[in-house]
Order: sequence, then C-alpha cells, then structure tokens
Amino acid sequence: MASSTISRQVQELRQRQLRQWPLVRDNYAALEQAQLRELWLGDSLVVLQHNPERRRSAAARVDAAALAARPCFLCREHQPAEQETVEWGSGRYKIQVNPYPIFPVHLTVSASAHTPQSLADPGRITDMLALAHDLPDCVVFYNGPQCGASAPDHFHFQAGSMAMLPLCAEVADDLAWPDECRLEGNEEGFIAFSQRFGRFLFFIKTATTVQAQLYFARLQLAMMLATGQAGEPMQNLLCWIHGGDCCLAVFPRRKHRPACYGEGEGQLLLSPASTEMGGLWAVASDRDYGLLDAQRIQALYDELCVDAAAAVAIIDNYFKTKQLNNG
Repeated sequence: MASSTISRQVQELRQRQLRQWPLVRDNYAALEQAQLRELWLGDSLVVLQHNPERRRSAAARVDAAALAARPCFLCREHQPAEQETVEWGSGRYKIQVNPYPIFPVHLTVSASAHTPQSLADPGRITDMLALAHDLPDCVVFYNGPQCGASAPDHFHFQAGSMAMLPLCAEVADDLAWPDECRLEGNEEGFIAFSQRFGRFLFFIKTATTVQAQLYFARLQLAMMLATGQAGEPMQNLLCWIHGGDCCLAVFPRRKHRPACYGEGEGQLLLSPASTEMGGLWAVASDRDYGLLDAQRIQALYDELCVDAAAAVAIIDNYFKTKQLNNG
C-alpha cells in the first residue's frame, strides 16, 4: 500500500479516536498542557516532559510472573471496544493510537499475532525501515525486551512526532560524523559511532534499505559477540527518514532500569527507553520532574548505556565481522 495512503488512513484514525474515545481525547488534551523543560548535555538537547499518565508505563512490572498473570493489552481480545485499528504490512501488524501519549501523534504498531518482542527475525528490521517510509513525519522506535518495552511478550514498534525528539536533528547532518567515527561506508551511506551526544550510539544513514539492513546485521552480530550472549543484545532503536535517506540510531544498553528506580525516598520513577535515548524524557512524578537536572540525566545515561570498554569491544567485533563477510 502506498505511503500516502497509510499516512492518510492513520490521520483519519487519529481524528476518529480523538472524537469518539474520551480517554484519548482527554489524554491528548492534557499532553498539550504538559510542562516542558530543556537541559543541555554539552551540545545535545534533552527535553523533560511532565507527564503523569506515563506512570503506568514507568511502573510496569515486566518479570515473567507478572506477564503471565495479566492479559496482554496488545491483543485485540483484551483491548477496549473503542480502540480502532489500521492494518499494515499485509495484515502482519495493526496500527493504533496510543491512548497514553508522549507525542502529539503517538502510535503503537503491534504484531497481529502474540509473539515475543525480538528482532531475531531479520524481517522485523525490514518492517521497521518500511514503516518509517510510510510514516514520514514520525520516528519509529523499538524497545528491547529488557530495555523499556512494557509488553515484552508481544512484538511491537511505536511511532511518534519526529520533531519532538531532539537527537533526530542532531545526528542527521553528515558533518556530525567525521571519517574517524565511521566503521564503513560508500556512495550509498555509512555506519558510524559516537559518544559526543552524552550517550554512546551507532548511527546508520543510507540511501537504500538494503544497505541499512546489511550494516544493522553486522552490528547486531558484533554486539552479540561483544557480550558473549546468545540472542538479541540489550538495545533501543530509533528509525526515521531524512531527505530520502534511511536513518537508524542504535543504543547498546547494559542495564534495564537504574539503581535508583522506584518511588521511595532518594528514588526516581524512571524506566528509560528509546524516547529517552532520543532526548525526550517523559517524567510521571512531580517530585522527579523538579529534581532532574543535566548532571542527573548524564549519570543515568552513563549507568544504562554501554561504557567505553564495551563500545570498543563492539567496534572491534564489527571489523572482524566485516572481514569475515568480505573474505
């Protein structure tokens, strides 16, 4: 289905849900009044958003026992009658308005079948790139099962208004990626790494989805080799289209939640995921919103994202993987 058709269907879906579903109407109206505060980590912008409705996500229990005890809220049979769907990907996914938004346009794109959150199937990253093309004003994001996904038992992406994520604009300029930061590249694009934005990330920018998929596959193998673990590495992903190019930011993680996680004295109710990696922190607690400053945000990035030694291990393994593939 053409990109313009999907965009139109999603716009119409959103308009209907705002008219017909009081929960959606009230929560998006509240979002328009949300307090925002800017912090700077060097040259990188972080925006704090006071958003009490995000408590259910930040406080979600995602251990095996809790998941087994609750109905899956992404399965159709457990969703509110008011929640409508636009099918996408030949029926493999359903696009829905997220009733607890961070963005003015906030969508959940979940698999039609109840299947675990995992990028082990290479078709998933292909779908993510295709979804970014079909939703050109949005950034598509993926939270790993141990990196912020509140439904790790049901595969899903999310998508939100690209203009709200500061990092998308910060990394899109080719000048931000000098040759010494690039792992490889050609006339179609490149893959590079950086920590200049306050957190370590890999960035893929290519003219074709095929090239993006190749770089991502090599990176995934390098991350797995660096950790010595089978299965998907801990990560958050952001994907969007800039000037016709595919952009994919990958944030390797080492922890799910910070040591200070909680609601008691000295704790913060924060479960950072892809949007926080992109520079938008949705903060549910009044107290936490007032306490957070640039120093605390930097400390959280340092705790949750890979350190320099782990980053070097990933980079070394990327070059080994590339040599094996080329050999």
